[in-house]
Amino acid sequence: MGKENVQKINKPRAIRRLVIWYKRNSAVTSIVDTAASSAVTASNVAGNVVSGAGSVVSTASNVASNVAGNVAGNVVSSAESVVNTASSVVSNASSIAKNTLQPLVFDPLKRLQNNDNILDRVEESQSKRIWIAVDGMGGDYAPGPILQGCLEAISRFPINIKFVGKIEKVKDAAEKTGLAELLENEIDNNRLELIDSGEPIGMNEEATAVRKRKNASINVAMDLVRNNKAEAVYSAGNSGAMMASAIFRIGRLKGIDRPAIGALFPTRDQTRPVLVLDVGANTDCKPSYLHQFALLGNIYAKDVLQVKQPRIGLLNIGEEECKGNDLSLKTFELLSSENSFDFVGNCEGRDVLSGSFDVVVCDGFTGNILLKFLESVGGVLLDILRSELPRGRRGKVGSAFLRSNLLRIKKRLDHAEHGGALLLGVNGICVIGHGSSKSLSVVSALRLAHSAVNHGVMDNLNQLQKLQVLNS
Repeated sequence: MGKENVQKINKPRAIRRLVIWYKRNSAVTSIVDTAASSAVTASNVAGNVVSGAGSVVSTASNVASNVAGNVAGNVVSSAESVVNTASSVVSNASSIAKNTLQPLVFDPLKRLQNNDNILDRVEESQSKRIWIAVDGMGGDYAPGPILQGCLEAISRFPINIKFVGKIEKVKDAAEKTGLAELLENEIDNNRLELIDSGEPIGMNEEATAVRKRKNASINVAMDLVRNNKAEAVYSAGNSGAMMASAIFRIGRLKGIDRPAIGALFPTRDQTRPVLVLDVGANTDCKPSYLHQFALLGNIYAKDVLQVKQPRIGLLNIGEEECKGNDLSLKTFELLSSENSFDFVGNCEGRDVLSGSFDVVVCDGFTGNILLKFLESVGGVLLDILRSELPRGRRGKVGSAFLRSNLLRIKKRLDHAEHGGALLLGVNGICVIGHGSSKSLSVVSALRLAHSAVNHGVMDNLNQLQKLQVLNS
């Protein structure tokens, strides 16, 4: 076998698929252009016929109104038929392009991505089924969409749900959304259990309200974790209340002064997100807090994201170690002297999504601004792309091709689509959902909770107390 044949066989499958895609792209684009050109020509012919018919009608009226009028009527009728046919060609061109040609042109990596999803499903199917406590009353749209997401997650992942909330309201919501029968079936199958509680902590209430209202839904859910009746807890309610409840009910990890909220941001590499923490739990931080955030993030990236050696970065206004405020300068010294993880230096704002870092640490004030900014980028980018698409028939055909791709771009940049963020530093797995979470976000958050449990995050987090730096 020749050298050329050996190289062809050893070429990575992904690259060969991309080469095939580019060849298809050239041919199919030519087909689309031809279809659009044919549609325009047909429309022009129809217009000429109509114009001719009008002239015949005008001439016929001057010559002999009765006889010519009948002839003109027949010509106009024929012209209308041609116009209708041309219009049908034009409208069908867009439909054919969208339904038939789109998979070949604008999504070359779709099959590769589907293969990754298949691997994820295999991993989930082989892992053990766990119990997750869900604050069913937390969130802007609770309990209906929260229940719907839980029922869908039960069918997709190896999890059971302890759904905490006012049972009457939960059942009423199930009736209104058509989930009553499915709810009863899952209860009978012992995959879902309704746990009665009081009213939730409102979004506008102080976090300290969890001390006064012991039967609040988040407290009841947190107690299930404390009493080992659930291995993780999820809530889309008041994030401050959830953090307070976690500290009061299950406590902090030894050696951790302040828990942090870690959120996954997308990067250029779709398979490798970056963990940013803290994104809102601690607005005022000390250098030691950020050092602890780095330790927590390092373990999370290793266990859940399966990164062998996570690259830790400190969010700052410049790459140089002399840049930044007093907090940044002192934190840089601490992270540089740490031997238990790989600190690669300062991370500027433009580098957060570059894929050059696996974990980025910052104070909660800065992190929350960064998080909220990212949430707006998807919608703004989609609006800009829509406004820049060309007008006319070709623009409409192109829009038909790009619509699903633009929506996927928006979802990749929309943090709400990723379900939730992990509260790191407490003695249990807690996932904080977006306040506006609906069923899809709930499913994603429960998958995150299952992944954290399945990869033994808590076992490794508990090893942090053995580090000398935390005991000094």
